Amino acid sequence: MSYVDGFVLPVPKANLAAYRKLARLAGKIWREHGALHYVECVADDVQPGKVTSFPQAVKLKPGEVVVFSWVVYKSRAERNRIVAKVMADPRLAAPSDPKKLPFDGMRMFWGGFKPIIEL
Repeated sequence: MSYVDGFVLPVPKANLAAYRKLARLAGKIWREHGALHYVECVADDVQPGKVTSFPQAVKLKPGEVVVFSWVVYKSRAERNRIVAKVMADPRLAAPSDPKKLPFDGMRMFWGGFKPIIEL
């Protein structure tokens, strides 16, 4: 079984090109350090719910879109090793400055997941 990190965040539609550039760089770096798979997706069919939803979870504002992403690793131990290397990689230092991010990092959420079924 593998291990997966999942991320959900709001991105202003006007910043999608900048976000895509940052995500492409991040994905390249994650893969170079050993991630098996890196995916970034822009919401296409997500509606506000009555209790909870992707838009509600990130407190989506007008003019923003939800981004859902995940990274796949061989194991949790590999994930911990890879994330440490990614976070120390100097190529992400400037683009990851919270003041320069093309999204509101305070409304981003993430977590690590142990798959229970892989087909």
